[in-house]
Amino acid sequence: MINDYILKSADNALILGHRNSEWTGFGPIMEEDIAFASMAQDKIGHAQSLYTILKDNFNTADADTLAFKRAEKEFKCCHLVEMPNGEYDFSLMRQFLFDHAERLRYETLQQSSYEPLAKFARKIKGELKYHILHADTWLVKLGNGTEESHARMQSVLNDSFDIALGIFEPSANEQALMDEKVFIGEKALQEMWLHEISPIIERANLKLPAIKNATAGYGGRNGYHTEHLAPLLAEMCEVLNSDVNATW
Repeated sequence: MINDYILKSADNALILGHRNSEWTGFGPIMEEDIAFASMAQDKIGHAQSLYTILKDNFNTADADTLAFKRAEKEFKCCHLVEMPNGEYDFSLMRQFLFDHAERLRYETLQQSSYEPLAKFARKIKGELKYHILHADTWLVKLGNGTEESHARMQSVLNDSFDIALGIFEPSANEQALMDEKVFIGEKALQEMWLHEISPIIERANLKLPAIKNATAGYGGRNGYHTEHLAPLLAEMCEVLNSDVNATW
């Protein structure tokens, strides 16, 4: 049960790290090239650490095998992280929505009864603080910028909100993990997330879509993905697949 939860978090980090890395050399300004490259490194590092927890405690394959040698169906990432970068507005909004959820997840996991996960959560809190600062700063700046920047940020928030709710897709074994005090549960995290992001969105002069009208983008955390994940995995594994028996 715990291993499935850790795998979902690791896959989210790996796939978003790859997406963020795609901005290298293509950011709207050099500062954002550097910022997204740095955050990509952090995410992939988080994934490696979580895969290592799985290997050390659940006798799974090593981090490289889990990252590069699994079929699409075996990945448990949410739909939001696998979506193409699109324009900068989408990537920034994705970072804002995802990293606030990620910060809250790991903040609560610092008190997890599963010590390897709690230790990891305490280790990365500083990195997540930086990610949040980056997202909040640009969201507020663009939301209160020009007429075009405001309109684009509102439009991408409208389009992203339902997909972002898939971050909190529940699992069949969730209640058991809650009973064991491994984590607080996806519903509680979603409520905390909505409470946290709402005033920031308001400061950005944007309007949060009504959750009562939303259709959550579920499926990814249970292995059912969009058409975008398979091409991403093919690109991510291209070097390895050129010679699967090579040693590095």
